[in-house]
Amino acid sequence: MHINPIRLVYLALVAVLGGAVSWHAAAASFPEKPVRVIIGFAPGGATDIQARLFAQKLSDDTGQTFVVDNRPGAGSMIGANLAREATPDGYTLLAATTSFTIAPQLQKRAPYDPARDFAPVALMTKAPYLLVSNPKVPVKSMKEYIAYIRSSPGKINHGVSGFGSLQHLGSVWLQEGTSTNFTIITFKGTGPALLSLFGNEIQSAFANPVSSAQYVKSGRLRALAVTTGERAKAFPDVPTIAESGVPGYDLNTWHGWVAPKDTPKAIIARLNSLMVKVAREPDMERKLEATGALVLGSSPAQFAKVIAGDSARYGRIIKRTGIGGKKK
Repeated sequence: MHINPIRLVYLALVAVLGGAVSWHAAAASFPEKPVRVIIGFAPGGATDIQARLFAQKLSDDTGQTFVVDNRPGAGSMIGANLAREATPDGYTLLAATTSFTIAPQLQKRAPYDPARDFAPVALMTKAPYLLVSNPKVPVKSMKEYIAYIRSSPGKINHGVSGFGSLQHLGSVWLQEGTSTNFTIITFKGTGPALLSLFGNEIQSAFANPVSSAQYVKSGRLRALAVTTGERAKAFPDVPTIAESGVPGYDLNTWHGWVAPKDTPKAIIARLNSLMVKVAREPDMERKLEATGALVLGSSPAQFAKVIAGDSARYGRIIKRTGIGGKKK
């Protein structure tokens, strides 16, 4: 039987357009059932706290429950891989943070590619670290500290939370950007690092600006710089590392949402609209800023650039230094 090729093209177009129309119709009423929100960390951490804030507000706004599902392990990769394997219909989301781009690059055989295997929804917030020093260190600014490290190569200890963590990679970046040599000491959390800092066993550390603020105000710690490209609202008088002699330095911990690859664009657009609306509600902004975060609420395309940029930047550091066993 002969089938007219023009008719075949017509039928194919009808199928494609019909599918697009059906997804747009579904997006208009999305969500129509509970949405699963996977978090790759245990309850109580920064990612969990922010994700739960958004999940509750999204539940209130849509009338459907956004169910939090904590799946910690392997530097958040267990949760990310679960999300990657989920049906791409918008009903499974991953609350992602910077480890989403770092963790797979520390593995020889990563279970996912952050840029290839997911559809970015929105970058919700970003937050700086505060570079703090022990007051016994004879410096009062980041520029003075850089000069002090140069005068004492290999004798300064700098603390970070976790081997291969964002803080660890940021410290390597700081060494390269300042052409200095200091010893990076890894701890199992910021708390133990601060205890060593109080005792001057280490001379500096990256700290959460909110939790360390009380120690800066009391004089137990000295704030030298913030790690983001712009100054932090909570510390407007503290300069950035970039303006202290390391152009382009911009280390920030961010929180965003991604969906499985091939989630329809209409559903992604609907999710983005819901999330940006929630992020910009005054009470939500106040709650997030109280944690030291800067509220963003980006487009999917803007978030995709952040994921690609971080993957490339930290990938280069990992390969160059051999962190995690990878080295050129």
